[in-house]
Amino acid sequence: MKPQCPSIHKTKVGIISLGCPRNLVDSEILLGILEDNGFQISELVEADIGIINTCAFIDEAKRESIDMILEVIDLKKKGRLSKVIVAGCLAERYGNALMKDMPEVDGFIGCGDIEKIGALIGKLNNKEAVSEISKTHSFIYSHTHPRVKITPPHYMYVKISEGCRNRCSFCVIPDIKGDYRSRPLESVLREVEDASRRAHISEINLVGQDTTLFGTDLTPTRCADTPRRCTINKLLKQLCAFNKYKRWIRLLYTYPSHIDDSLISLFADEKSLCKYIDLPVQHINDRILKAMNRHMSKRDICGIIEKIRKAIPGVTLRSSIIVGFPGETEKEFKELVDFIKDVKFERLGVFTYSREEGTPAYSYKDQISEKIKLERFNTLMSLQRDIAEDINRSFLGKTIDVLIDEKDEDAEDSYIGRTEGDAPEVDGEVFVKGRGLKPGDFAKVKITGTLEYDLMGEALE
Repeated sequence: MKPQCPSIHKTKVGIISLGCPRNLVDSEILLGILEDNGFQISELVEADIGIINTCAFIDEAKRESIDMILEVIDLKKKGRLSKVIVAGCLAERYGNALMKDMPEVDGFIGCGDIEKIGALIGKLNNKEAVSEISKTHSFIYSHTHPRVKITPPHYMYVKISEGCRNRCSFCVIPDIKGDYRSRPLESVLREVEDASRRAHISEINLVGQDTTLFGTDLTPTRCADTPRRCTINKLLKQLCAFNKYKRWIRLLYTYPSHIDDSLISLFADEKSLCKYIDLPVQHINDRILKAMNRHMSKRDICGIIEKIRKAIPGVTLRSSIIVGFPGETEKEFKELVDFIKDVKFERLGVFTYSREEGTPAYSYKDQISEKIKLERFNTLMSLQRDIAEDINRSFLGKTIDVLIDEKDEDAEDSYIGRTEGDAPEVDGEVFVKGRGLKPGDFAKVKITGTLEYDLMGEALE
């Protein structure tokens, strides 16, 4: 059923989407609902109504969200916007406090209330803020929801689930987004099929808080017309089966303890699947892993990494690490450093521990000072920089497939693209010399130079 919104045909709406790709999908759905009901979508500087879709996962994300809200409020004060709406995780988590502290904001809408965006706009007035934050955690979008793409036309994010049930002790996501909820398999397939009919999609990025849990909460009837329960393996196989032309299918946000032999074999065998596994381990010390409620030991993590690399030659492993978790000793941090030196992840994100109210870890003793957190962060980032440079140098002289993302406006006959081992926005790029290429093309590129995290090369005719 189509969400009902008031039709305001001359009202322009612009959005700023902060945070992760999952949030970006929500932003595209918000815009789709509004456009479908007569609103005009525009850049924020040209809009009547400005929406900030916020992130509130960690302190840094909250600061970025608040700073952006204040910037948009400033536009309103200057008469360049008439209304300001705060959406997403920050509104969901701190809606009441924000209404009190930011009276200039006209409306707040929670993560699970996306479909109410038009109704909320219809209620806006000049007297007091309007709020649609139900905290029911029941919404999950489907292929029937309209979407206005923010990403370039040649790649897309497909969110296959909402919420999380892993309950890591440092994480607020289950409280913000609710328990894990998979989309029906048929809905995901239909979304990809429909998008492929409208445009040439060269890359599909599957996202969710834990994509490896996909389908485990669905009954066979909700999964599809089959007596067997659906899994991420089934979804990936079906996506690969109707790949009629060259296309990358990338699985992001996996959970290490949910990766089994059958999924590894699928990555090894399916040509359409990017040989890229997003494996956030967070730490390697057993005591800290237990305190994080990560459901894995050091032995488990090392075993799964060894198994993946043995089964999938040339695989790119991406991971994330948290430093400065409560009680992390110098010895435990050194164990983490030695692990990174030994494993040599091709891609690595490093984060300082963010103490989030409402999480079990918030009340843990022996909180680490910000100074020590930063020192440990810098140590790991410096180490990973050296590892990345060594890995990049190994590509010199090789010819690899590169997906072209855009023309490089700063150089003649130059383009910017990515390898199979690089997800949009978060990983490295390839600067390509060539002619006649366009976004969405796959090019054979001979690598001629390297940077810290990026490659340089020449497109072959």
